[in-house]
Amino acid sequence: MTEGDGATEYVGVYDADGAVHRALCDITHSPVRRKPAWDAMVARLGVPFRLLHRGEMPPDVKEAVVGHDLSLVIAKVNGVWDLALSARDLDAVNGDVGRLEEALRKSVGPWVHTRPVT
Repeated sequence: MTEGDGATEYVGVYDADGAVHRALCDITHSPVRRKPAWDAMVARLGVPFRLLHRGEMPPDVKEAVVGHDLSLVIAKVNGVWDLALSARDLDAVNGDVGRLEEALRKSVGPWVHTRPVT
């Protein structure tokens, strides 16, 4: 991957209804606060990572998540939002920040090189 091909931003969208799907919350927060491991991972990624609830999505994010179950993570690559990690992917991480980081780094690769550069 060459510079500029990676994600320039991530957005994680929580399932605001909570009772149905808590995978993203389990990754980002302990029972009392945000996990320090989460903040360290975001710093290592070196790009912004916004966390939003269902009702907080701006129009471009809302459009990008249509048809996908929440919680999820989208990535902006070459100016285009695309699904990085689905609800199922977040479940598989099992609340582990390190596993999420590994999954994010793997998720960008396959479609980075197939996206048209704009």
